[in-house]
Amino acid sequence: MALDYIKRDGVAYITLNNPAKANILDKTMSDDISQAWIDLWEDRSIRCAILTGAGDKHFCGGHNLAKRKNITEEEREFLRTQRIYWPLAGTVHGQKTGVDGRSGDHYPRVWKPVIAAVNGWAAGAGLYILLSSCDIRIASAENARFKFSLLTQGWLGHGPGASLLIKQLRYIDAMKVLLTDEPFDATEALRIGLINEVAPHAQLMERAEKMARHICTLPPVAVRMMKEFVVRFGDMPTDQAWHIQNLMNALLIQTTTDGEEGRQAFNAKRKPKFTGALRKRGEAWAEFSEEDLKRLDEAYRSGEY
Repeated sequence: MALDYIKRDGVAYITLNNPAKANILDKTMSDDISQAWIDLWEDRSIRCAILTGAGDKHFCGGHNLAKRKNITEEEREFLRTQRIYWPLAGTVHGQKTGVDGRSGDHYPRVWKPVIAAVNGWAAGAGLYILLSSCDIRIASAENARFKFSLLTQGWLGHGPGASLLIKQLRYIDAMKVLLTDEPFDATEALRIGLINEVAPHAQLMERAEKMARHICTLPPVAVRMMKEFVVRFGDMPTDQAWHIQNLMNALLIQTTTDGEEGRQAFNAKRKPKFTGALRKRGEAWAEFSEEDLKRLDEAYRSGEY
């Protein structure tokens, strides 16, 4: 496989492993990482993932730009035009879909935290996968470099990279990245808010693992729903997003054991043990007396419950 996929104690480790070819997303790598996304989503024991690249030069150098040998330039133009109007079923703009069908197979928004340990160059699709799939980004101080790699190829790109960049950065920083297409280092990436922190290269994975281990101690259903809430509803008007947040929170309290575990652990001054266990549906509440209803109504109106 062009990709190493290991699961250990609640964390999935995804390593793009083709350093001789800059860990590029060729067909083999793309198919492999698609299966990894699906597996880590469906495996309930996995609470967090770390994505990195093999070696110390490249996180991911982009897509494979090599052309298929038995296709002429005229035929290639025909196929690219056909893709505009007749994309294949089960694709997004021609990109296969897997765990999440909105952004194509290797640009998914998996509803579990993904930490990027950027060990080297993140260029082209290597940068886009940070924008689309990685929630927390830690970069090597010595080796990490970033380049959007679109305008210098004469393209806007088929992936969602530009759309995501302009939403995640300030306008002026995003436009400098897009319109100059110049490479930049980890210090600049930190300044513009593309990454969370810079770590010495020798401590990069240690720092990513420390963060992943902390996330593993948190309530897994609440963590995954927090991510989904932000990604799906974060751009909505505040009152609408808040309404959805309240509905999701009520679901967590009523249908999982973690909400009550958090409250009990806080009151007992102990560390909580979150399992993500689901509650069974119970019987309806018995009818309350008028006296009890009045007492409960007073508590309800006070907000002290």
